[in-house]
Amino acid sequence: NMIKKNKRKFQGEVISDKMNKTIVVVVERIKEHKKYHKRYKVRRKFKVHDENNSAKPGDMVTFEECRPLSKEKRWTLVKIIK
Repeated sequence: NMIKKNKRKFQGEVISDKMNKTIVVVVERIKEHKKYHKRYKVRRKFKVHDENNSAKPGDMVTFEECRPLSKEKRWTLVKIIK
């Protein structure tokens, strides 16, 4: 009895492809301060599995959650948007 888990998906820009089969993607989102209502950017880096080493720095990509592939890799590449 397999239960389909809803996987989280993110979109971001590739900033590094120096590792083999791994890319580093930065995801930028805008948060608002609770009290002062000022908007500010929050950046977060994700290590994403890229099986064919196809993504290059500067590419926009979509990636989703998967099982842990290494100590820090829990994401896999879905597609390159460019």
